[in-house]
Amino acid sequence: MHPTIATTSRLSDETTGMLLGLAGVAIFSMTLPFTRMAVAGFDPAFVALGRALAAATLAALWLAWNRAPLPPRAAWKPLAWVALGCVVGFPWLTSMAMRSLPASHGAVLIGMLPLATAAYAALRGYEKPSPAFWLMAAIGTALVAGFALLQSGGTFHLADLAVFAAVLLGAAGYAEGGKLSKTMGGERVISWALILSVPVVLPAVAWLVWRDGAAIAAAGWKPWTGFAYISVFSMYIGFFFWYRGMALGGVARVGQVQLLQPFLTMAGAALVLSETISLSNILFALAVISVVATGRRTRIRA
Repeated sequence: MHPTIATTSRLSDETTGMLLGLAGVAIFSMTLPFTRMAVAGFDPAFVALGRALAAATLAALWLAWNRAPLPPRAAWKPLAWVALGCVVGFPWLTSMAMRSLPASHGAVLIGMLPLATAAYAALRGYEKPSPAFWLMAAIGTALVAGFALLQSGGTFHLADLAVFAAVLLGAAGYAEGGKLSKTMGGERVISWALILSVPVVLPAVAWLVWRDGAAIAAAGWKPWTGFAYISVFSMYIGFFFWYRGMALGGVARVGQVQLLQPFLTMAGAALVLSETISLSNILFALAVISVVATGRRTRIRA
């Protein structure tokens, strides 16, 4: 193949991957505002596990419609990581945190995900980012962490620990899912991860419904709207874009797009929850966008 054609094809894949990743981030950016809306009327455990069960139902329908074959034996371990990190761990921990943290505050902590995802991919040997990439990732993470401290008066809340733990689990799920998507496709990865979680979440949700059935039935339209969004979009459809983008553009590079998520989430929090956006929000957003643009131009070897 002519070298110019190969370079053009590679750059096209990177650009497509970044755009798909951005679409996924736009969907995920509304997760915390709608989660906060849901936990106002439901137990956080029901929100986290119930959304996984609802999404697993959609996944079963999608797999049946497409007559998807069973994953190969080697895929089950990475799928278990996706299930632990993205289906159970991240939703549960963030649902608990949203009981006491504003969505805009939790959003900036989620900005740690790109660095955590890249670090996990590097430790697992999936990709080898250049020193320049690590520098840009560290600067971006320092920006969002500094923003979080600025907003909270220089200290972290106890619920911040839950968000940090969620970031670690989410990073593992993102990196494993992004790599697996290269061979399986993002739709199959998230669908099988959801199916894999059913033996755990189904009994738990059944018990929660038995315990809190009256309160669940009496919840108003706002908690149900939040629950519906995070079940259909955050837990399922968003991953179609996200994992496909990571498969095309690379886990570490496309993961940097998620540095924009805190600020998209703030806009969503202002729209859905009437939380305010200050001048400092905008300035930090511009700084992070600059870091993402620079990070995209650094070298990453698969």
